[in-house]
Amino acid sequence: MGTDNAPENMSSMLLNVPISPVKTLSFGTLPNANKSASTIGSPTDSVYAASTIVSPTDSFYVEFRCGDPRNPINYSWVRKWCITLFVCAFNGITSPATPSFAMGYDSMIRDLNCTRFQATVAYCLYSLGFGIVPLFTSALSEEIGRRPIYLMSVFLGAMCNVLAAFSDNIQTVMVARILGGASASTGAILVGGTIADIWGPEERSLPMAVFSMVSMVTTGLGSIISAWLELNPHLQWRWIQRIQAIVQGTYFLLSLIIMEETRSQIILRRIAKKLCKETGDDRYRVRGEETRPKLSAMIKMSCTRPIMFVLTEPIVTSICIWVFFMSGVLYVQIGSVSGVFKHIYHFNVGQSGLVFITVVVGSILGLLANFYQDVLYRKCVSRRGPEARLYIACLVALLLPTSIFIYAWTADSRIFWMWPVVGLSIFMFCSFVSYQVVFIYLADCYGPMASSALAGQGLARNMGSFGFPLFSHIMFKKLTYKWANTIFGGVAVLLIPVPFILFLYGPSLRKRSTMCSQLMQDEEKSEQLEFPKSQLN
Repeated sequence: MGTDNAPENMSSMLLNVPISPVKTLSFGTLPNANKSASTIGSPTDSVYAASTIVSPTDSFYVEFRCGDPRNPINYSWVRKWCITLFVCAFNGITSPATPSFAMGYDSMIRDLNCTRFQATVAYCLYSLGFGIVPLFTSALSEEIGRRPIYLMSVFLGAMCNVLAAFSDNIQTVMVARILGGASASTGAILVGGTIADIWGPEERSLPMAVFSMVSMVTTGLGSIISAWLELNPHLQWRWIQRIQAIVQGTYFLLSLIIMEETRSQIILRRIAKKLCKETGDDRYRVRGEETRPKLSAMIKMSCTRPIMFVLTEPIVTSICIWVFFMSGVLYVQIGSVSGVFKHIYHFNVGQSGLVFITVVVGSILGLLANFYQDVLYRKCVSRRGPEARLYIACLVALLLPTSIFIYAWTADSRIFWMWPVVGLSIFMFCSFVSYQVVFIYLADCYGPMASSALAGQGLARNMGSFGFPLFSHIMFKKLTYKWANTIFGGVAVLLIPVPFILFLYGPSLRKRSTMCSQLMQDEEKSEQLEFPKSQLN
């Protein structure tokens, strides 16, 4: 960021100075208000100004120098990974909230004298808050930065768990759940942004894989721990919520000490503000400040653009249908584990919780598959473009119905219990890989507008998580686990063509897309501008 204005290019820059009252300066070569306004900048001078007279109305853009260590993208490898792991831990402490809640169904229904459907509604409301609220709050990071949002999110999340733990009725639990999902989502959606702040595009694959793996692994481990808490008559559902509150509270305290701001615009804005205060000159500012839209306009855009992408972009629409179904079935399977292994195999709650080791196994296999996908991508990207990301997605499309059918048809008291566990492991592998592939593929397709496309698929994913469990328990009751899951497997078969169509016809779909075609035109113009520059150099 800001490398085009570095002092190394002083000679070329002076030839191309626009006739404008606004000057650009790199961080570390700041104008001195005490020097003459007509001083000419040089690579060794502390004054960096164009050969025009500086007037009181002039403004100075503050930017990072090329390679400046204060720019988050230039942090050391160790520092980047420390930041990455710490923000991934945020997702790690919020991901178990839904499956852990399901483990405490029996004791909560008994203590609060509620129905299983009411408990299921509370289970689903977390996803509803998680899906809708970010459309309104994601723009806040543009105004106040990432760190304050992380802090607010984890603090409010801890308070919601406290509220749920001390609730005397199911209605209070429902309120705590939807607020908890809303607070967790606002911070969780920033993890990808933080990774983008500190890692270059070619470096993000592994950090994103770690992000996905942390989310999935903690989902499994949280379920296992919660199941054994439920088994203890002195702990049960209230302590499941209390322990989550304790973990989130601890993370909040650590965040106050460890977490740092990584959004470069916010860092530069603080630098400019500090310079104005120290020099008494209020002309220091960050590029784009004058044209930055109001917060209300940004919130309106963040609410409407993702929905527009879902409804008008064929690539986003098809992916949303795929992830809507997959995420819905994922939450159905998580909610069904306890019932399947309790009623069919006579496991107790703790033993049923151990089945969630399948989430860990599936995540590890997914991480290994990600490495292989990266090899295929580097080998084929010049020929296939962004669709080179979809090789593993085509395999997932075939394995998804297979895994559901295995789980459905082997969950029988006459069949060894390990077979449905194998089906679940394959399903968790598919869930992990699909999350990773969809994120990177949409980012490659939509570039600067990827956040809207990703927000659209995130909304679809969470709506699936919210909606499916509301009717699945009726399906299981009326049709049995075997035939209800068979129906889900049949729908998965119908969705097999989705990644194959994108793989084969993605380029033509992008050419017909208004957004993608505009991006491709911009890239071509950029390449045409770069070509004569390279000839001159």
